[in-house]
Amino acid sequence: MIDTINNTNQQTISKPILIKGIGLHKGVDVSMKLIPAEADYGICFHRTDVSSNNIIKALWSNVTNTQLSTTITNSSGVSVSTIEHLMSALSGLHIDNLKIEIDGPEVPIMDGSSKDFVNLIEAITLKTLDKKRKIIKINKNINVTNDDSYVELKPNKQFSIDFEIDFPSKFISKQSCQLQLVNGNYKTDIASARTFGFEKDVDILRSNGLALGGSLENAVVVGNNKILNKEGLRFKDEFVRHKILDSIGDLYLAGAPIQGYFFGNKSGHYLNNLLLKALFSDKNNFEYI
Repeated sequence: MIDTINNTNQQTISKPILIKGIGLHKGVDVSMKLIPAEADYGICFHRTDVSSNNIIKALWSNVTNTQLSTTITNSSGVSVSTIEHLMSALSGLHIDNLKIEIDGPEVPIMDGSSKDFVNLIEAITLKTLDKKRKIIKINKNINVTNDDSYVELKPNKQFSIDFEIDFPSKFISKQSCQLQLVNGNYKTDIASARTFGFEKDVDILRSNGLALGGSLENAVVVGNNKILNKEGLRFKDEFVRHKILDSIGDLYLAGAPIQGYFFGNKSGHYLNNLLLKALFSDKNNFEYI
């Protein structure tokens, strides 16, 4: 979200980046191009396989599905899904404006984290634009609850995040992580944390048309007696760090970096979107600075 040392002018990338991969849920090969954009353009997806009305703005108000990933859809019903890892990378690298051309309905999953996106973008220089960055300053406490899941935003001097998870697996169980995103630590502490799932759920997911492109190359798979990935985990608490990665991506759908404290407990894409809806439901909740 907002890094206290890098919050002045808007940024984009200096030249296009071509990315190819497979979609996690639909299992379809996808080609995607990140293209520099002018100030105040925001983050917009362009479906090049759709001939008209193919632009989808990456905004909370366009979120239409949050089952296992975040999907955005425009008024003509054109959508793009699994955007959260790319959005997380753009947030972590402070990229405000980007045109994203994509020839299919789902962002490539890469290795299941945002590390590949970060590395590809960092391999070129960023371009500073002649326009100040807008920041959403949280003025009031906002929270949303669903059963035993909970999310909240509070006023704070910078963006910080605190997350807790609890899964009925001895390999995950209870994990918590607290971070202030400053001095570029998104790359070292969050970007390489991979998405995860359970071996027992794979057949059910695939019978429902989900996780068709999933493999040990792009997800941590938790079995009854072991982690199935031969290389093991990248962090001792990789699971909760990935939940933070997802939340950073979902919150960037606010349309600008957030200055505030975020707390999530056993939550996911659905509550993250409800939290943004609650935030923007009252103009007294925030101000642009």
